[in-house]
Order: sequence, then C-alpha cells, then structure tokens
Amino acid sequence: MITIAIANQKGGVGKTTSAINIATAMAALGWKTLMVDLDPQGNASTGVGIDSAHRDYSSYDLLVEQADIENCIVPSSVPNLDVIPATVDLSGAEIELVGVDDRTGRLRDAMDGYNGHDICFIDCPPSLGLLTLNALTAADTLLVPLQCEFFALEGLSQLLQTVEQVQKRFNPDLGIIGIVLTMFDRRNRLTDQVADDVREVLGSLVFDSVIPRNVRLSEAPSHGMPALVYDHACSGSKAYMALARDLVNRLPETRKVA
Repeated sequence: MITIAIANQKGGVGKTTSAINIATAMAALGWKTLMVDLDPQGNASTGVGIDSAHRDYSSYDLLVEQADIENCIVPSSVPNLDVIPATVDLSGAEIELVGVDDRTGRLRDAMDGYNGHDICFIDCPPSLGLLTLNALTAADTLLVPLQCEFFALEGLSQLLQTVEQVQKRFNPDLGIIGIVLTMFDRRNRLTDQVADDVREVLGSLVFDSVIPRNVRLSEAPSHGMPALVYDHACSGSKAYMALARDLVNRLPETRKVA
C-alpha cells in the first residue's frame, strides 16, 4: 500500500477538500483507496457522509492502540473508498501521547504490514504538531496543497524544514510527490504571479493540474459527499480527476493499477 500524507500547517488552503476528492478520484480510477482522517475536526469523514453515529472506532483508537486498523475502517458511500474516521477524542491525543515512547511512530506501527488497500491518503490537521508528525512518519511521501496567495511560499518553507527534520529523525525514506496549487482564480492577476513564482522556485515538483476556485467544491461537503459525486461535471471535479491522473503518473511504475 502506498501511503501519502496530505499536509500544510496553514489552514484554509483546501487540504481536506483535496484529500476527499483526490481519494475519490483515485477510487474512480480503480484503486482500492483508504483515507485516514487525522484532523480532530473530522471534516474529511463528514465530507464522505460518515457521521458520528457510525464511528465505533476512529483514528484516535488507532493512535492509542485501543483498536487495530481493520476494526477502525468504515466503508464510505463511494465505491472503492474506505475511511478511518476522526472523532473529537483525537483533539486530546497529542497531550496523551506526549509521555509515550516513540510517540511519533504510533500511526506507522499501527499501519505496519497492512496491505488491504492499494493506496492510502492521510488528511492532517492544519498544524505541525504530533498528529502531523505521526502522519509524516507513517507516510511514503507527502502531497502539499498550496493556496495561490501572497504568503504561500513563506508557509511552505516551514513545512519543508519540518520534512527535513522528519527525514533525519523518524522517516529517512519520506519523499514529496508534489505540490498542488489550489483556489486558482485566473481573473486575479496575483494568482498567476504566485503560481509563476512557485513554479520558478520548485519546478517540476508542482503538479501541472491546478484546482480552481469553484462554488460546487464548497457546496459538496454540506451534502456529505465529495464534489466528484455531487457534481462530476463541475470545473473543480474535472480538475481533481486530472490531478489524480497526474498523481498516478508520479507513482512507481510497478504500483500502477489504473
């Protein structure tokens, strides 16, 4: 199973929207997909229609070793897409794990040896705390959503420094599979300028596919479904399908199933 953390310590960059819709797009391409919701807000879970009544076990139970991974997996309404949901209990996990040995490796240990899915996406909270460190330690690679705004590169540099520290101390094999530009608005000249600056600095690390500002992307979570299910023909859904195809092309050749 290929494990990809989706992270950016800055909030409001389309991280959870990207996690939901990339996972859905990969499932649509034929990949048996797992999404781990590691954000205490639980938006990735509700965004695919999983409410609190159906969360006997959660990612919190996985981290504190109260349940194994198979017991935490909940099927979503999207074919080929399963979820390990989040609950509010997760908000206390960082405090509970502070005094625990190998506290950054709990998720890695819980997922070690599991191969029931082809690919796994981990939706991280908007911070660089212990939950995100667990995701980066467990992941094979990192995908970074980056909003097209003036301070985008400033926040990205802090995340890349964290990645370097994780590589040195916890996960030497952690890579970065790419950076996806989100909330792209061609009517705004600043958006083009930021996109050009990011591509100039990071080159081929930036995906060709960009995610536009799109009302349907914002509406879909309130209906408990990914945008690709809510309106597969909208510009946002088409952009995420294109991104998923770009992502498949960056994965190891031996792992391609779509």
